[in-house]
Amino acid sequence: MNEYVQYGCGLSAPASWRNFDTSPTLRLQRLPLVGPRLHGKGLPLFPPNAEYGDIVKGLPIPAGSCKAIYCSHVLEHLALEDFRTALRNTHAYLREGGIFRFVLPDLKHLARTYVESDDPQASMRFMEQTMLGKHQRARTLGALARNLFGNSAHMWMWDFASMSAELERAGFRDIRRAHFGDSADPHFSDVEDPGRWENCLGVECVK
Repeated sequence: MNEYVQYGCGLSAPASWRNFDTSPTLRLQRLPLVGPRLHGKGLPLFPPNAEYGDIVKGLPIPAGSCKAIYCSHVLEHLALEDFRTALRNTHAYLREGGIFRFVLPDLKHLARTYVESDDPQASMRFMEQTMLGKHQRARTLGALARNLFGNSAHMWMWDFASMSAELERAGFRDIRRAHFGDSADPHFSDVEDPGRWENCLGVECVK
């Protein structure tokens, strides 16, 4: 069923949604011979209903089939052009009147907190919270591989004004700032985690 689709699901894959993630670990765990050998190796174990899928390259779902699409702390991990491709793809998968709802770090909140703070550690926290800084350069083979194939770094940060402009350009309407649990569609309660909305930018819009 494609009516409710979440991408970038991580380990949260409710049965009421179809859930996709781009994690290389998920892809390896789905391989018949390799997957069982990874159990107990310190890697996250994805739920059985989590599917490998990349919103930038395209998900295996028909255009115009989704009633709602959700993602949590995903879009900030995409480079600008990939982000725009993801918005176009998201728009294409939704039916007319379908809802796109998401949450991600709020650049304006983070910047204001930094500028208004007198704490000498404020800049350190800003660099960490935005993931614009790195504590160490990747030197080992494993660290280099994670940088190359992983998707943990923030590539582009957003505030509501800049995000709204991009959503409008992709064809979305009725764009509003959203808050945890305020959607009219009760299905979103299955995928939303209050801890991931705290001090963050939530947005809901319609195709």
